[in-house]
Amino acid sequence: MADKILVTTTEHIPGHEYEIISEVFGLTTQSKNIARNIGAGLKSLAGGEIHAYTDLLTEARDVAIERLRENAVALGADAVVMMRFDSDSITDGMETIAAYGTAVKFK
Repeated sequence: MADKILVTTTEHIPGHEYEIISEVFGLTTQSKNIARNIGAGLKSLAGGEIHAYTDLLTEARDVAIERLRENAVALGADAVVMMRFDSDSITDGMETIAAYGTAVKFK
């Protein structure tokens, strides 16, 4: 059911009127295993993209959006507007991602 929730970064959804329900969030903290962290550290010496960290952020983003959708479903929402991300490094190789927006119900 959560995968059916429309999530958009825009304020308005063309062709839809809606009422605001509440703010919604999806949070996650992710880390990679020690072997990948060592490999990433060696890669940082040479420069270029560190794929282990790119994968880490992609996975964390996907989990945060899924949790945002689940939060919206629990509130009876039809969509989430004005979705944004926030992120922070807790330690090397550990990232926290927050997806947040406004849950709305179509009229």
